[in-house]
Amino acid sequence: MTRIFSGIKPTGHLTLGNYLGAVRRWVEVDQHRADALFSVVDLHALTVEHDPARVRRLSRQAATLLLASGLDPERCVLFVQSHVDEHARLSYLMECTATDGEMRRMVQYKEKSVRAREAGQSVRLSLLTYPALMAADILAYGTDEVPVGEDQTQHVELTRDLAVRFNQRYGHVFTVPKATHPAVAARVMDLQDPTSKMGKSHDSGAGIVYLLDEAEAVRRKVLRAVTDSGREVVYDREASPGVANLLDVLAAATGGEPGALAGAYDSYGALKKDTAEAVVELLRPVRERHAELAADPGYVDGVLRAGAERARGMARPVVDAAYRAVGLLPAG
Repeated sequence: MTRIFSGIKPTGHLTLGNYLGAVRRWVEVDQHRADALFSVVDLHALTVEHDPARVRRLSRQAATLLLASGLDPERCVLFVQSHVDEHARLSYLMECTATDGEMRRMVQYKEKSVRAREAGQSVRLSLLTYPALMAADILAYGTDEVPVGEDQTQHVELTRDLAVRFNQRYGHVFTVPKATHPAVAARVMDLQDPTSKMGKSHDSGAGIVYLLDEAEAVRRKVLRAVTDSGREVVYDREASPGVANLLDVLAAATGGEPGALAGAYDSYGALKKDTAEAVVELLRPVRERHAELAADPGYVDGVLRAGAERARGMARPVVDAAYRAVGLLPAG
């Protein structure tokens, strides 16, 4: 059976972009068609300045929201990355396989290091080396497919290169994975800046719909969305990115097709109103289920504990084999 691994960083509250771009596909497709592992990758949240209490809080919230969205612990493995030591163990071997040049060519390192310096912060070494940890996340499980957005494709390509290089040097240990890209609404844009992705760690939340936003907050954000200078409702990402973004969201929420939906509207106001209501209804069951789960933290803890145990059982033989292959003396 195809094995899938994907993760989500607890660096901010999960958004509509996270849901439509990744989580809904995990729920509706991936956990049913594959041997699927989904992780809250909390170690990746430590590569930049962070508040420890906030990382803990967001890690629990992310796990709870994944369950509320419909991930079924009977069908998939849901766990927190730091609960499985094999990620850190294998990460060092990946650092020993990768080169300095490969790490420095990563686009996200270039962008995030510039932002850190502009903010007067030091650039942590882990920001440079975290693609090695991401490779370990994937390779530890014999992963075949990694569902990712376009911004993470470069990291999966690096993971493939490291797996091939390791196998050639030390003998076959790792499955060489491939990146897969969801089809519709994989890239939801910021409602106030439709040329930028809706990210969970933006400074301003005015253009971001969070999964736990109250219905009125969702309506307010969508109704205030930036549109375009013209008046005609057309689906054109280049000429009318604001309108195109609303049509993408509406299509993803209702199962329609953006271009066809455009023809049903003769004003931006009507499009915004329908999009707002569609998003409210889309997120309503997620918010309601989250409230139920948040009231029973023992259940969530149990799911994460069992998930980590299952993940550990899958990863340990692979990582032990990698340790033997590079020449490390077995313990005991």
